[in-house]
Amino acid sequence: MPQAAALVRMSRIGKRYGGVQACRDVDFTLGAGEVHALLGENGAGKSTLMKILSGDVTGYAGQIEINGSPVSFSGPTDAQAAGIAMIHQELDLVPGLPVADNIFLGRELRTRLRTVDRRRMEREARALLERSGVDLDPRRPVGELRIGEQQLVTIAKAISLDARVLIMDEPTSALTTSEVERLFVVIRELRRGGVGIVYISHRMEEIAQVADRASVLRNGQNVASFDPRTLSTAEVVEAMVGRPVQTMFTTPDAATGDELLRVENLALTPRRPRPGRRDPAGISLTVRAGEIVGLAGLLGSGRTELLETLYGVAPGGTRSGRIVLQGQQIQPRGPRHALRHGIGFVPEDRRTSGLVLFHSILANTVVSSLPAYGRLGVIARRMERSASVRMADRLRLKFGRLQDEVGTLSGGNQQKVVFGRMLLTEPHLLLLDEPTRGVDVGAKAEIYRLLGELAGQGIGVLLASSELPELVGVCDRVVVLRDGRDVASFSTADSAEGDLLAAAMGESAVFEDAGGAQ
Repeated sequence: MPQAAALVRMSRIGKRYGGVQACRDVDFTLGAGEVHALLGENGAGKSTLMKILSGDVTGYAGQIEINGSPVSFSGPTDAQAAGIAMIHQELDLVPGLPVADNIFLGRELRTRLRTVDRRRMEREARALLERSGVDLDPRRPVGELRIGEQQLVTIAKAISLDARVLIMDEPTSALTTSEVERLFVVIRELRRGGVGIVYISHRMEEIAQVADRASVLRNGQNVASFDPRTLSTAEVVEAMVGRPVQTMFTTPDAATGDELLRVENLALTPRRPRPGRRDPAGISLTVRAGEIVGLAGLLGSGRTELLETLYGVAPGGTRSGRIVLQGQQIQPRGPRHALRHGIGFVPEDRRTSGLVLFHSILANTVVSSLPAYGRLGVIARRMERSASVRMADRLRLKFGRLQDEVGTLSGGNQQKVVFGRMLLTEPHLLLLDEPTRGVDVGAKAEIYRLLGELAGQGIGVLLASSELPELVGVCDRVVVLRDGRDVASFSTADSAEGDLLAAAMGESAVFEDAGGAQ
């Protein structure tokens, strides 16, 4: 297709954070009505480059032109006034406010008397949500929504700005298959209207479907540009990581040991109903030492809720059944109790449940294991720092200084910090909820390598994932959940993705193979 007229031109963009050069002489263009995919590992500079374009990051080198005219933004408001909107990977919503209020936050619609026109906001919010492919009550608090629904609210919010340039940072990481398909319909509609779209994703299969052009950043620099419909996934991945990636799943076979965890007919009835959630309603499973057991299921199957119950962070209510860890029956009463029994948990939403973003990398790494570095309330700072450095090296963490805020790290490196914190507690059992959500292919391969290493050390892993290839490629066995119950168990040596899908679907429904809380 002929190249579209230049809507955005970024030239020789540079940005440094302390000792880390996030972007170095980066060039990027976007045409009207074009979808330009921006690829690269976590920490490659993609999000920084787009935050510069959207006004979230200032103090950079280089020049930005919109329709041929130089611009300089002092903040997101300036960028929005110029027709630029960004859908962030990490959601910027206010959980306590209704959906409609979040969509129009800071731009509330007014009556003639200048009061907030709530009826009009709810009416327009409903229309925007329908356009984004979701049926939600605009009066419902955002905090009650699952992650995928929150993602669609942010998309509706961005569409409401009538932007000429729309930046989508991992827009499908928490969406179901049907939601992804609807999003692609929305993207095609926006393209026909002349909107230029920057599409950041780690899902290679999506790029060929939606993008006209793709560019790759590595270590903050341009390294490749290509037609995504003609290049193989292996070639794209090699450009991203700078080396051939022979195989994604390198988890070695580990000899399993004695039974580590036994869950017998576990059920939870919360004191208060939880809309959109599916608590355990009679789940039985086992995990042996050195075994990686996957949890598969449809939207609403109860994977996340099972892990939360095992870790003791599920809401209060009536619980029945048994949880037996290393031969001892336990009743997890919260994170401290779970950690004392050797249970670690990596939650799906790392930014709200796994990290304190304004605290340092060091503090986030050691916070769950502080008693090991102190005596009589006095922390041995040298031991604390040594443990953090050791874990950073083990996980190949990319960072400037341990004192830097963890919120300045890329998504994949933030996930490594959550892993590191749990590993420092020396768990016997590791609970993982969507551990590779929103991380690039290189970081995924490292996480899979780490899981194989942990299994080899005799640690048991219970891994909930909505990616079937991940479950089949990494796990020894997969337990399928449906409506809060276990309905099937498969050895991955003897089964394929289709077996899991059939068991999860039952009579009907669509498997959620693109992420999202259960």
